[in-house]
Amino acid sequence: MNPLSFIKKDIILASKSPRRQQLLKDLGLEFTIVTKEVDEVYPPHLKKEEVALFLSKLKADAFQPDLKENQLVITSDTIVCLEDKIIGKPKDREDAFNMLSDLSGKMHEVITAVTLTSLEKQVSFFVVTEVYFKMLTNFEIDYYINNYQPFDKAGSYGIQEWIGYIGIEKIAGSYFNVMGLPVKELYDELEKF
Repeated sequence: MNPLSFIKKDIILASKSPRRQQLLKDLGLEFTIVTKEVDEVYPPHLKKEEVALFLSKLKADAFQPDLKENQLVITSDTIVCLEDKIIGKPKDREDAFNMLSDLSGKMHEVITAVTLTSLEKQVSFFVVTEVYFKMLTNFEIDYYINNYQPFDKAGSYGIQEWIGYIGIEKIAGSYFNVMGLPVKELYDELEKF
């Protein structure tokens, strides 16, 4: 019996990300996937952690009008920050190349905010992981972009892909957070919820 089988709500994962879907499945949760289009715009004065929280809640708010009593919606947002600059998803190949060049040889932060929403309550939290890249060569960056097409990923990379194998020297914090869902912290929050 799954330790989370006490959750009697119908869980909705509001994410198109195959990585988030797989992580939630591997956690042993049954869920349906429902996404709503949200204009991911945030006030410019927000700090980086606040941006992730704001966007996660914004996605959750889109479900409020239709939420039923037995439902629990999980929304999240992952941002990549180099110093104080937020790096989103790349617009094109050149943008992806520039992002990876900027991250090369440096430490950056990956911040994922998660919001759990039911009719009764809403809880949000965020997790920060530090990721240290080695100096990447142009050849390595080109190879990665050509073979892995990381255009749907914040920061232009997936830690679980080739570039993570050869380029990441160390991380401080949750590996799964960098994949897009801090699973251990989500488990803890679901237990309390």
